[in-house]
Amino acid sequence: MKPRSPQLALRLDSPPPDPAAHWRDGARLAYLGGHIILQIDTDRKSAALDAAALHLPLPPAATPRQIQDGVEAWLRQEATRLIGASVKRHARRLACSAPRWALSFSARSGWTHTHADGSLRFNWRLVEQPVALIDQTVGRALATLVTGNATADLWEMQAA
Repeated sequence: MKPRSPQLALRLDSPPPDPAAHWRDGARLAYLGGHIILQIDTDRKSAALDAAALHLPLPPAATPRQIQDGVEAWLRQEATRLIGASVKRHARRLACSAPRWALSFSARSGWTHTHADGSLRFNWRLVEQPVALIDQTVGRALATLVTGNATADLWEMQAA
């Protein structure tokens, strides 16, 4: 029998990650190219970013899954807000209408995906990157749509 590779042995022999180690009060979270600190706060009615701390309105006995769900819901709202503003800004700059777009929750996709119908998908984890990178990613995706539309118009004019 062939011995298994050292890399495979490391993965198979290591214990599964403990969610309580990451999803807890005081954890560091990636946000806009930096980090924010997670704070469980029973005095809040909704999640809010205050300085460098994300205050989540959860009880002190919240499970790691409840904390993860709260954090990811807030991050997805932030992604929607930031990406939406960037889409509008780049559409104005390119003198085109803003395309339909949505967030992607795929763990194995890139930052953007362009659909044949002219819509876009942006990975929600893009919110972890610096604002300049988010803006650059959105700008490139919109520019791809605009050049694709211009090429289609060119072929339509030649056919006429």
